[in-house]
Amino acid sequence: MTRGRLDGKVALISGAAAGMGAVEARLFAGEGARVVVSDVQDALGRSVTAELADQAVYAHLDVTRDDDWRAAVAVAEEQFGRLDILVNNAGIGIAPHSMLTTTETDHARVLEVNLNGTWRGIRAAAPALQRAGGGSIVNISSIDGLAGIGGMTSYATSKFGVTGLTKSAALELGRLGIRVNAVHPGIIATSMLDQASPDILDRLNSYVSLQPIPRMGAPEEVAHTVLFLASDEASYVTGASIVVDGGHLVGPHRRLDFADR
Repeated sequence: MTRGRLDGKVALISGAAAGMGAVEARLFAGEGARVVVSDVQDALGRSVTAELADQAVYAHLDVTRDDDWRAAVAVAEEQFGRLDILVNNAGIGIAPHSMLTTTETDHARVLEVNLNGTWRGIRAAAPALQRAGGGSIVNISSIDGLAGIGGMTSYATSKFGVTGLTKSAALELGRLGIRVNAVHPGIIATSMLDQASPDILDRLNSYVSLQPIPRMGAPEEVAHTVLFLASDEASYVTGASIVVDGGHLVGPHRRLDFADR
């Protein structure tokens, strides 16, 4: 019998009701993991959970609430006996604005979900991972957590914070047998793009056309990187930032006009 890459492991994935989180949940279950699907979108989350049958349970999780985090971790240990993997996938964005016109409320909300929610998740899950003998935490940052972007200052601030949090947590938790890494997706074709205006979509398509790989990424391409970091194949990897962006950050603006001649 072929072994799955996550056989015997239990994973908690935030924001797993849709988009990349749902793809990660399906992929993890297909590789043998039992999964706690968690989100604030209960109906969608339960639908994903039902697809995975007895390999998954659902837990309502607002990542800004410590009580929800504690309850989700408890579900993992009570239903599956342990917790080996945390994927901090939940995140939000806001429509592009100058930082001078972004409201304090919107700015605070993005930081509270994307950065503080990840911080809360690590704090809640680390004791359970330690009880299991160690494990893996994968934080979903962004290419905007490695390079600034005009018009999305609040989002970039939150993702830069996740990048720094990942590296600092790796330093603290390594001695407990817990690896902490970050994945930095580029422009990925998820359901979030359905809410984008035609102007924004046109701009995104023009950006990706200049990449070495001139297309948007698929959620599955990000999920497979998350799978690697969650698995024992990455047993000597911690504090890392792995970019999944089609070469976007390589710098398409440096491509010369005569490159194809």
